[in-house]
Amino acid sequence: MDDTARSRQAAHAYIDSAERRDWDTFRTLLADDVVYEMPQTRERIRGRKAFLQFNMDYPGDWHMEPRRILADGLHAAAWIDARVGDEHQDACVWFDLSPEGLITKITDYWPEPYDPPAGRAHLVERY
Repeated sequence: MDDTARSRQAAHAYIDSAERRDWDTFRTLLADDVVYEMPQTRERIRGRKAFLQFNMDYPGDWHMEPRRILADGLHAAAWIDARVGDEHQDACVWFDLSPEGLITKITDYWPEPYDPPAGRAHLVERY
């Protein structure tokens, strides 16, 4: 298997094992020194143990499903449909992997929807 296929497979396994709360599998996907970053809150978690605990302790009945996963070499990106109860939010997750196929860095973007600025309604279609 080449790096791109391995990265795509790791991203799928990451989302699937988190969704199933299969923490044993989830743990095996991560490098010991994995770094997890959330740019919106400027939070960073270092290390597999801390990141695993963060996910295990995350509150609510959350669920996620991949909409699209792209990979190139030792990098992958996932567009995720995230839900907590009736609340839905899109997320974008970026993965960096080691040559051995372990996830070394995760950058998690949780964009908030907002109304567009005035003055461009003639150029766009709202959905």
